[in-house]
Amino acid sequence: MESLKGKKVLLVGATGGIGSRLAKLLQGSGAMVYITGRNADKLSIAGEQAGIPANRQFQLDITHESDVYAIVATVQQDGPVDILINAAGIGIIKTMDTLTTEDFQRTLQVNLMGSFWLTKAILPSMKETKKGLIIHIPGVLGKVPMAGAAAYSASKYGLVGMMQSIREELKRTEIRITHLFLGGVDSAFWDTIDLRVQRDKMIVAEEAAKAIWFLCQQPASGVVSEMVLQPFNHQAI
Repeated sequence: MESLKGKKVLLVGATGGIGSRLAKLLQGSGAMVYITGRNADKLSIAGEQAGIPANRQFQLDITHESDVYAIVATVQQDGPVDILINAAGIGIIKTMDTLTTEDFQRTLQVNLMGSFWLTKAILPSMKETKKGLIIHIPGVLGKVPMAGAAAYSASKYGLVGMMQSIREELKRTEIRITHLFLGGVDSAFWDTIDLRVQRDKMIVAEEAAKAIWFLCQQPASGVVSEMVLQPFNHQAI
């Protein structure tokens, strides 16, 4: 396994249940960690808990294209990013009779367009060095849809297709692309979703963070193209 010591890691979406725990794991492994989050207060707390200095914390809404490019450029002022982890995203679970155009567009804007801008911003420097690792988290609904997930699955299927196409463009480099297909994780994701779910039987957020931490250390001689992690009681894949 590759050591994380001294690696520059950009973790986007560090204020959530998974992201905040992942920030601690990365920082504890000796990586040079930069984190982003939409909420400044939550970002500051996540940074303090992980031991990440304020100058490596950036408030960011990935639906703002110019901000994405500006922050990536700032992070890379003293050298390219080795690992990009996109843990940002939203989940709107509604049936078609209640799903609005605004819901659909917002989901695509965060989960797909935001991922597009992050990837596009980070790739030039990775192409220059011909190496790097990009980790996105489509979730199992990026492979197997469910009722009420039209917007969410559309955004995640789009993400998977986009990154598979980009992977084909990068075949002559050592830039690796990894997808983590997570099933239900007991996190704040479910706080605003009106579904009857058994959160006590979901994946613990700490374990989901450890899975991403593991993927950051994949061997230089190979690539983990995708990993599936889902609850025992709801294996969709």
